[in-house]
Amino acid sequence: MTSLKRILLAEDSPQDVEMTLHAMAKNHLANEVVVVPNGVEALDYLFRRGKFSERPEGNPVVAMLDLKMPKLDGLEVLRQMKAHPDLKRIPVVIMTGSREESDLVKSYDLGVNAFVVKPVDFKQFVDSVQNLSCFWGLINEPPPGSASAG
Repeated sequence: MTSLKRILLAEDSPQDVEMTLHAMAKNHLANEVVVVPNGVEALDYLFRRGKFSERPEGNPVVAMLDLKMPKLDGLEVLRQMKAHPDLKRIPVVIMTGSREESDLVKSYDLGVNAFVVKPVDFKQFVDSVQNLSCFWGLINEPPPGSASAG
């Protein structure tokens, strides 16, 4: 039996975290979701340092990053992920309230796999998260060695 893979969610808004987890549960997505409130903790998780130094080995199947986070924004997390040989193949989804064209362009220039503007409407938000989490958590087949179970 194949274990479900982890999803990394870097989001500083408690309301958006709650709605995202609700949407995943509503879709019966059983993947473990690791939630971090800022970009520094996202990188600590990915690099297995600080409070995450003892986490199980293996990369998440997808990293869902808010663009505007305290301490370190989603673009810098994306930049560091794509520059590191062990992290560059992890799919990254930017989920943001920003409709700025420059954010979209910068994200794709840095190698983002998807850029999603968070809908304001609750139902649309839930539907978006369900579609994203189902695709990246269950349907998408990552490159060998890029995501580990557990």
